[in-house]
Amino acid sequence: MKKFHKILCAVLALAMTASVGLGLTACKKNEEDAKPTIQVMAKGQTHAFWKSVKRGAEAAGEKYGYNIVFRGPKDETPNSIPEQKRLVSAAVSDTNTKALVIATIGQGFGDYLKRAKEKNMPVVEFDSGIFDKAEIPDPSPVVSSVATSNKLAAKLAADEFYNSVIKAELEKKAEYKVGVIQHDKSQTGLDRAGGFEEALMAAAKKDGLESYLKIEKEIKDNTSGAYKAGLDALQTKGCKAIFMSNEGVVKECYAAVTSNPNQYKDLLFCGFDAGTSQINWAKDNGSKYAKLVGSVAQDSYNIGYKAVEQAAFALDTEKTVESSVSIAGVWWNNSNVDQMIKDGFVYEG
Repeated sequence: MKKFHKILCAVLALAMTASVGLGLTACKKNEEDAKPTIQVMAKGQTHAFWKSVKRGAEAAGEKYGYNIVFRGPKDETPNSIPEQKRLVSAAVSDTNTKALVIATIGQGFGDYLKRAKEKNMPVVEFDSGIFDKAEIPDPSPVVSSVATSNKLAAKLAADEFYNSVIKAELEKKAEYKVGVIQHDKSQTGLDRAGGFEEALMAAAKKDGLESYLKIEKEIKDNTSGAYKAGLDALQTKGCKAIFMSNEGVVKECYAAVTSNPNQYKDLLFCGFDAGTSQINWAKDNGSKYAKLVGSVAQDSYNIGYKAVEQAAFALDTEKTVESSVSIAGVWWNNSNVDQMIKDGFVYEG
């Protein structure tokens, strides 16, 4: 009988513990349901970039008292446009959703934006924003745009590259040539290459070393072998340090450097974006190949955080919304690459 009594007590204790746990879970869910919602509509969910964006968005929601619903299609292809449309339609129709943060894959979202305006639901564009700006109705529901600034990201790359290696070379009081491989003539290419050049020259001027700095540039389109040709041209011109303006340039230069390590061993490189080739290059850290000093990647966490923050500000009459928020990016290299991968700033693939 005593044994049975002990078993019964144990069962009752477990039941009470489970009940309390369920009660706490239910309370937490009720608290979340009671909060107004900001829906974040991404172009995808599975990529490390979007996972990092989600963490930032949820952190901002926690700070400003909003429940964050983060949604997006499984992939970022045109085939996913109908799925994203359904998600956006549901978000705009949801009575508890007070604001919408959105980046669209393609066209066909104008009607949903119009409905958002009719409901006085503020919309914040983030990352690439609304794919077709012509679809944005007038008056517009879009109150803010949050995205990486290619110029600011390029400035970060220039500052880090300068402080890491270039400044010391200029202090030798002899001409030092830095090369730029611009990946195309798009606005992105112009902003990245131009932003790098301007920032690098400004840094040298600040130290009174600008007379020793010379910048050479190769503008190439994305055709097979074009970026390697740009690299070889810059090396022929006597460039000792090379800035590569996107992942495609890095991949082709990495292939060249690893295929002919002796040819490029005296060069120093600075990259943009991420990817497996760039990660492997950074991890080599100059042991086998010409050194990749570091790269700049998008600050995905702050893209999510700032986008939700602007949405929260739009719902608060005492706050001021910024019509445009530019995110600079994050610097990564051999010393922090593993943590950057873990945190979702640097992606593989």
